[in-house]
Amino acid sequence: MLELAGIIILGIIAQWVAWRLKLPAILPLILIGLFVGPFSTLLSDDGTKWIEPIWNGVEGFFPGESLYYFVSLAISIILFEGGLTLKRSEIKNIGPVITKLITLGSLVTFLGGGVAAYFIFGLSLKISFLFSGLIIVTGPTVISPILRNVPLKKDVSSVLKWEGILIDPIGALVAVLVYEFIVAGEGGEFTITALKEFGKIVLFGSTFGFSFAHALAFSTKKNLIPHYLLNVFTLSAVLGVFVMSDAFAHESGLLAVVVMGMVLGNINLPNLKELLYFKESLSVLLISILFILLSANINIEDLQLIYRWETAVLFLVVVFLIRPIGVFLSTQGSDLKMNERICISWVGPRGSVAAGIASLFGSKLLLKGEPGAEYITPLVFMIVLGTVLLNATTARVFAKMIGVFLKKSDGILIVGASEVSRLIARYLQRNNRHVVLLDSNSNSVRMAKELELEAIEANIYSDDITDNIELNHVGYVMALTGSSEINNYAVSRFKKQFGENGSYRLISKREMDDPTSIPKEGLFSTTDDYINLTEVARKYPTIQEISVNSQEEYKALVDKILKEKEMIPLFVKEKDGSIDILNSFVEEVELASFEGSKVVYLGKPMIAEIENTEN
Repeated sequence: MLELAGIIILGIIAQWVAWRLKLPAILPLILIGLFVGPFSTLLSDDGTKWIEPIWNGVEGFFPGESLYYFVSLAISIILFEGGLTLKRSEIKNIGPVITKLITLGSLVTFLGGGVAAYFIFGLSLKISFLFSGLIIVTGPTVISPILRNVPLKKDVSSVLKWEGILIDPIGALVAVLVYEFIVAGEGGEFTITALKEFGKIVLFGSTFGFSFAHALAFSTKKNLIPHYLLNVFTLSAVLGVFVMSDAFAHESGLLAVVVMGMVLGNINLPNLKELLYFKESLSVLLISILFILLSANINIEDLQLIYRWETAVLFLVVVFLIRPIGVFLSTQGSDLKMNERICISWVGPRGSVAAGIASLFGSKLLLKGEPGAEYITPLVFMIVLGTVLLNATTARVFAKMIGVFLKKSDGILIVGASEVSRLIARYLQRNNRHVVLLDSNSNSVRMAKELELEAIEANIYSDDITDNIELNHVGYVMALTGSSEINNYAVSRFKKQFGENGSYRLISKREMDDPTSIPKEGLFSTTDDYINLTEVARKYPTIQEISVNSQEEYKALVDKILKEKEMIPLFVKEKDGSIDILNSFVEEVELASFEGSKVVYLGKPMIAEIENTEN
């Protein structure tokens, strides 16, 4: 009981430490596992581990084969959750660079890693290509913390983000297929019988996954499963599919759950977002337990196996040769600059799926007596730890050195995607500002996307927003909802992360009635709240620009706009095209020079004076 509680507590502490330090959680998890496992033998009086998952094969925390059963079930859930995130639409729309990275880039890693392991370590071809299949995977769990800590130019961060998300289930599928091809052989040889067994595994795995995914989707749509049971029912269905598929064709269970997740993720399934949240939370717990256990299960002898110069050579080949070749071939002919391609080549940490499946497959192949299987787990753990440490410690410095570090975040996050928000966002976008609209109303988000605006459907209270890598470019926040509570919360919550250059919100009716209570972050004027803004936008859905050339002209024009009930000042557009957001104390704005500037306002045109109108 003490060991089980200790593993869970240490795992959650590791996750918290990773969150605080903005590191991939797998790094502290593996380090803790190694410390309480193999390294603890150097500190204990009797030379035993502080946590021993298996001892002498039949004793320990998980005696016999029970550890492998737990690992198999845990990995099946993690892979299912990964499969849920893979969307066909994303593959179509992500662009040729990411498509090539997850296809051509994966092939280069698979072939290059296999050949390197074969010649450098002298492993068999089967074990070498299993190793290379495992190191294809990067994964969002390791990429996301690095990208959140290192703001990169939009194209670079988008490529790395989507590669990590999409390659997770694809890399896992490749590794599963290679493993199944190995175990399908008779006496370790690839024969006709082995090919038939492999075909059987693929057939049953894909059939079970596809069929049960549709059965679960049908049951959900027909409300045959009550809402409060949906998450746990899905969990039991995943475990059931894994076990049943494995019973019909040994080792086909992992393939079945990957296929099941991929199919469900591409069906218009109600409550899919809730299901993803549940699976994500469960995956965090399982990963926390899993990697401490798997690291603790490694012995000093396993580490001594790779304590040799060939290990360093293999690591250098994988990181500094195979990864760059894959990236440069995949980005050939793209719009990415040379320094951006170099950065993508540098950032390629391996993730939790690679380490987890490596431990599972390595252990199973050891039990089968497969020559060279003892190298799989320590070698993959070495690649995972090495790449995570390298990228987590050097990514920021390297990005600055080659010129892809985002020095200034001038994007604007607009909270609320109402009609007036969309009108303002279109103006800003036309003036070369990166704008992201945020709203929980799916209809408003859909209409924003129809206008080719970037919009996110999310609850403002959700943690997903602060974890969103796509918002790295945001340096301003404008809260434009009809709720003063939400506007206040948005400014308070996002001020440090997204509003470093300025956080603003619409004033409330109470503040408008008492001008002395208006805060510095108030937007546009002291006389306009959400209702006024909406009414003016409905009557005059146009944004106007009028030139001014001095402070005096600016104040006179603003005075005139504020006296009109059907005009609301929004921005000052400077001579160089930069846009300054106006706060409530619009009369007090001072610029180094107003020459060539324009006052931007919403509402009734001043016919004789208008320089330019943006609809």
